[in-house]
Amino acid sequence: MLNRIIIMGRLTRDPELRQTQSGIAVVSFTLAVDRSFKKEDGEKETDFIDIVAWRGTAEFVNKYFFKGKMAVVEGRLQLRDWTDKEGNKRRSAEVVADNVFFGDSKKEDDGRPSAGGPYSPAPTVYTEPEYTELDLDDGDLPF
Repeated sequence: MLNRIIIMGRLTRDPELRQTQSGIAVVSFTLAVDRSFKKEDGEKETDFIDIVAWRGTAEFVNKYFFKGKMAVVEGRLQLRDWTDKEGNKRRSAEVVADNVFFGDSKKEDDGRPSAGGPYSPAPTVYTEPEYTELDLDDGDLPF
């Protein structure tokens, strides 16, 4: 069986980071995802998809994503049954994020903190390596 989803859209609001009673980080946010086809009047429809991320991924999303930022989410669909305040049984669908990637280019960034790639336990900063020139004759090379 397979339950994999990859979606790309813009956050409709800033992520909401919470902690469970046992101290596990969880964040929720909603992505506005345009459909690939247009209606008869020429307008695109948009789906608003609820996302939840846990632990390190939750902290990563909370730190680097904000309302309007483009995100690519890879995860699985989860259905939850629950009872509302009036006692009515309800069902909701959400994507549980395994990986969250940046969808914007750096040029589109509005100056808030940013890092490349998906969540990793400690985001790394790439620095150009220093090169030193070797003084070799072509005859010293093995090829």
